[in-house]
Amino acid sequence: MTDSIIDIRNLTKTFPSDDGEVEALHDVTLSLDRGGFTSIIGPSGCGKSTLLRIIGGLDTDYEGTALMNGEPIAGPGRDKGFVFQDHRLLPWFSVRDNIRFALPDDRKRDDDYIQEYIDLVGLNGFEKALPKQLSGGMAQRVAIARALANRPKILLLDEPFGALDAITKIKLQDQLLRIWQAEHITMVIVTHDIDEAVYLGQTVVVMKPHPGEIKRVEHVDLGTPRKRVGDAFNRAKDAIYTEFFA
Repeated sequence: MTDSIIDIRNLTKTFPSDDGEVEALHDVTLSLDRGGFTSIIGPSGCGKSTLLRIIGGLDTDYEGTALMNGEPIAGPGRDKGFVFQDHRLLPWFSVRDNIRFALPDDRKRDDDYIQEYIDLVGLNGFEKALPKQLSGGMAQRVAIARALANRPKILLLDEPFGALDAITKIKLQDQLLRIWQAEHITMVIVTHDIDEAVYLGQTVVVMKPHPGEIKRVEHVDLGTPRKRVGDAFNRAKDAIYTEFFA
């Protein structure tokens, strides 16, 4: 029997507009496996980022049910980590102090603990660097370390590599997989990139817009280590392409 960390049932989310209410999500039902990696993909306006915000407790105004570990998701907390497309680092703080700032008081003075997460994302030697001294990819690694340092039960990533060049994106995807395997944490990524969704996700949730609904759930078995080539990768990618372009 699958152990789920997130259970969403018959969830509908509307936003007010000049023409009346707009239904961003309609009757969404979804379970996320504990310790799994789920990709959510779809065109702009399909509600994938809205769904991620609801899972993270950033939006609690909806109809239906959203549970984490069997309890209603009542708001954000340290058990839910977020990484956005914009790294959102504080520009006057160093790498070390950006991570420190997000920690609870009993961890803020523990430099050895902070160093564990700097090392985890491969930024040893950049502890004192300011955000302006980092590349885009390095800044995103700090954002990932900051989110992980609170030891959340689930890490939610909203197009974290969307603004990066292709080579940096591939390197960070590989690093994210290594972190997922090492930390045994549940991860959910929202993306527009079909290759990224298939490469990272054990499960790929395909959404459609107007209103936002789940169109397909594709289970992807690429084995370990995961590869960007081969029959399994191409079959999964072709199945998802068909949903958008058939």
